[in-house]
Amino acid sequence: MALTPKKPDLMEQVTNLAKRRGFVFPSGEIYGGLNGFWDYGPLGVELKNNIKKLWWQSNVRGRDDVVGLDAAIITNPKVWEASGHTEHFKDELVECKNCHRRYRATEKTEKCLACGQTEFTAPQGFNTMFKTYLGSTASEDDIAYLRPETAQGMFVNFRNVLDSSRQKVPFGIAQVGRSFRNEITTGNFIFRDREFEQMELEFFVKPGDDEKWHEYWKKERLGWYLDLGIKKANIRVRDYEASELAHYSKATSDVEYNYPFGGWAELEGIANRTDYDLKRHIEASGKDLTYFNEETKEKFVPYVIEPAAGVERIFVVLMLDAYAEEEDKEGIRSVLRFHPKVAPVKAAIFPLQKDEALVKIARGIYGDLRSLWNVQYDQGGSVGRRYRRQDEIGTPFCITIDFETLTDKKVTIRDRDTMKQDRILISKLKAYLSKTLN
Repeated sequence: MALTPKKPDLMEQVTNLAKRRGFVFPSGEIYGGLNGFWDYGPLGVELKNNIKKLWWQSNVRGRDDVVGLDAAIITNPKVWEASGHTEHFKDELVECKNCHRRYRATEKTEKCLACGQTEFTAPQGFNTMFKTYLGSTASEDDIAYLRPETAQGMFVNFRNVLDSSRQKVPFGIAQVGRSFRNEITTGNFIFRDREFEQMELEFFVKPGDDEKWHEYWKKERLGWYLDLGIKKANIRVRDYEASELAHYSKATSDVEYNYPFGGWAELEGIANRTDYDLKRHIEASGKDLTYFNEETKEKFVPYVIEPAAGVERIFVVLMLDAYAEEEDKEGIRSVLRFHPKVAPVKAAIFPLQKDEALVKIARGIYGDLRSLWNVQYDQGGSVGRRYRRQDEIGTPFCITIDFETLTDKKVTIRDRDTMKQDRILISKLKAYLSKTLN
């Protein structure tokens, strides 16, 4: 009796699609890849850029109380000493005595997943910052680190930003940039990486107002994800128990997603870091990082509320949440139901046939629309196949130029989700698309 092939799970389906359609590739794949590092293809770059652009618009350009910063990836090592990273940024790990594979001690692995042996070393501390060297020698005096987070660049620049931007507390500093962590265990596609991009906001508030602002940012950040089209049933906010809090945190909450590989887990953290970071840098540097309120004549070290998210984790959540398989008259179609504002490609333009007159009109529409949005031109294969290709990458609209177009100056526009087709004038195409895409 023939065996029924195992149906791939959602994570496997999304991972396979991501590589096949040009979203994500293993870094250096022709040499076997490198664990925890990924390269983003043509569609992946567009999706990442859309995520960052939408975050920046919501948290910086759309507000008058937040300004931006772009701090260096490598900074003075004293920054990491003062912040506590050199001392505290560690994982406890155990090592298989047979094959030397390492695991987090908290994973409580009974046997090695690589070789099956059950003997492990005692837990040992492992600093997860990537170490590098500055200058021409590799001596202890030349040690530096790739930043494990973007936050510290905003804390050490607090005075610079305050003096140059003329902001008043409460206000925030936002940053998008790469961070690096030498994770013991990576996995679940791009869920946990060693190189990743963070989108972090340090929002400085008066002590005593911190709990109010923490609640404010919890609601703001959850709302942002819902606005991206993530299903309400798959996302929630969870407050930490006291035993879970980091040493710098008065209170922390996670925006969590219900992942197919393990259930509810962090998508974004929102922490009340108190005045811990600024006070540490005041003590270590001897510089004044206090705030003076001209109106009330109060002087204080601000508390900080920190919403911090990873671009890659949002990326995989958007793909997981959008992916669907459904039957139509031609069989099973795979579709990514991205919200139009995050979709990598906004519209695809098809000439019905490779007819010179149709191609000329289609090329003209393509050139006109790409000045506003990322669009694709496709004249290969049947229109049905072209629809399938665009559905699989999440393109909201497909526009077909046919022989009727030559006389009525209209095109057929097809909606990805409903598959409904409308006939509209070419002259009204931009306005039609703008209602949804903008």
